[in-house]
Amino acid sequence: MAEYKGIKGFKVQTVSTDPAASIIATGTWASATSTNTSRNSAQGAGAQSAAWVAGGAPPNEGSKTEMELYNGTTWTEVNDLNTARRNSGASGTTTAGLIATGHNFPSPSGITNVESWDGTSWTEIAEVNTARNGLKGGGIQTASIFAGGYNGTELANAEVWNGSSWTEVNDLNTARSYMGGSGTSTSTLVSAGYTVPAPAQNAVESWNGTSWTSLTSVNTARGEANAAGVDNTSQLVFGGNIPPLTGATEYWNGSSWTELNDLATARTTGGQAGTTTSALLATGNTTNATEEWTVAPPATFQQENLGQVFYNSTSNAFKVTKDNSGIPLGTWSSGGAINTARGTNGGSGTNTSALIFAGYTGPTGNLGLTESYNGSSWTEVADLNTTRRETSGCGASNTDALITGGNNDPNPVTANTETWNGSSWTEVNNLNVARGQLMAVGIVSTAAIAFGGFAPSVPTSYSTLNESWNGTSWTEVNDLNTGRQSSLSFGTQTSAITAGGYTGTVIATTESWNGTSWTATTSINTARSYGGGAGSSNTDGIIFGGQTPPVTAITEYWDGSTWTEVNDMATARGQIFNTGLTSGNGLAAGGLISPTYQSATEEWNAPAPFATNNTLTAS
Repeated sequence: MAEYKGIKGFKVQTVSTDPAASIIATGTWASATSTNTSRNSAQGAGAQSAAWVAGGAPPNEGSKTEMELYNGTTWTEVNDLNTARRNSGASGTTTAGLIATGHNFPSPSGITNVESWDGTSWTEIAEVNTARNGLKGGGIQTASIFAGGYNGTELANAEVWNGSSWTEVNDLNTARSYMGGSGTSTSTLVSAGYTVPAPAQNAVESWNGTSWTSLTSVNTARGEANAAGVDNTSQLVFGGNIPPLTGATEYWNGSSWTELNDLATARTTGGQAGTTTSALLATGNTTNATEEWTVAPPATFQQENLGQVFYNSTSNAFKVTKDNSGIPLGTWSSGGAINTARGTNGGSGTNTSALIFAGYTGPTGNLGLTESYNGSSWTEVADLNTTRRETSGCGASNTDALITGGNNDPNPVTANTETWNGSSWTEVNNLNVARGQLMAVGIVSTAAIAFGGFAPSVPTSYSTLNESWNGTSWTEVNDLNTGRQSSLSFGTQTSAITAGGYTGTVIATTESWNGTSWTATTSINTARSYGGGAGSSNTDGIIFGGQTPPVTAITEYWDGSTWTEVNDMATARGQIFNTGLTSGNGLAAGGLISPTYQSATEEWNAPAPFATNNTLTAS
């Protein structure tokens, strides 16, 4: 007779190590022999078993000339550089290396000097066209590319070396410095870095020998990163400064970034070498520590599969692989307070690069004040041309923003629209219909929609109007199904969500925009208005805070069909500034806890979805 377990049961595999997400995920960092000289901001090249590190900075200000060679076991001091430098570009091998430009303290803008290594000594060769430090790239001694850098401001310049001269080629899309870089002169990746006013970035660009293309961003924004890889189809990025210092390690497989095991010692730029499966990092932040990255999977590699049950003989435990969706694990943390407490304002950007503008402070009335956020603190910058409150805005960062509509007493509402270029506001074409308490979404200032709001010219006052912005003018497109003001919204010009709002009372209804029309969909769990939203489309976003009344701290996540309550904000409030281009990088600042306007900032961070192996326990 057949047994029940033979019909319905399954075999549980016995393994000595937990399954991993991929072969690369089995990689680990291990300590190796330290260098002879401690330093930071050095550069290096080569392979894990045959590398060099040169230049750098001592514990205090200055630049170094020391050069060391690594044979896979020990570091040996050899002939120094001719010119002391730090934060240079480097490429090549232990017998044919290249080091370019850098910072020769106290020179603030970088140098043009380039030196070539023949295995014995350094020789000065043709100089680059643009002096700079903090540039990155890749290649060999006779064919390299270096891009970006700093010479008083961040640069986008790229130069290619053919063994005898430097040629300027197409610029990076985003000017930046202190990135991670690896590859060849025709196939390179640069990742992360700093931009003015030096917030850590997560942007990634690929070089194909002709032009730069923006790719999926790294998960952890950082400057002064290290990188290893052979071309633009794969890269290992490790260490850097968020701040604080980080040991985070990530892998690019040509389409996405995966977080891997961290460095043992968090640090910024050091001597880096090797490939994505066999990398090296030496020195950094005045340490002389060396770490080697090795990918050595078990003889019988097993990949994680959601729902698999297995027995780990090493830990003597039954386990199951579960999906730990990133959004439910997201949390709110404190950020820098805005300088002027306010509510009903507009904003743009992410939790590392944002802009807050306009608003209301009560007795002092409407504001034109603008503040810029770098991920840690707010700085006042140029004011709006038209003061207002109960407005809306959107945009990519603290250098790219759009504001439209609002209330500007004694006029009940305005149609005025302005754009921000990183230094000033410019008046552009107005909305077709003036209104306040409207909503605007868009991940760039040249492509947005503005909908709903309070419009005295509309018979019911609660507007259904929807207008689309193409960077030049506003065009009326299909209306909302339900007129509303002060709803919680996120998305883009072609894919958006608006939820809740006010129609004489707070509502919970949700509508989804597909670029052509609005469709009613699942209602939010907590009806509210005057709250925030962050998200990239009509299938992925969060809403938070708002007036219920009185006020709430509840955060809800939208997956395209269902709203799920996740971790709450620390402080319940309404009329908050909000921004975030994805469901993982929201920002909330200011707001009202009646009768007091607030200055507190909270940052929402959620990891990318991932799988984990969880021990099964009896209950």
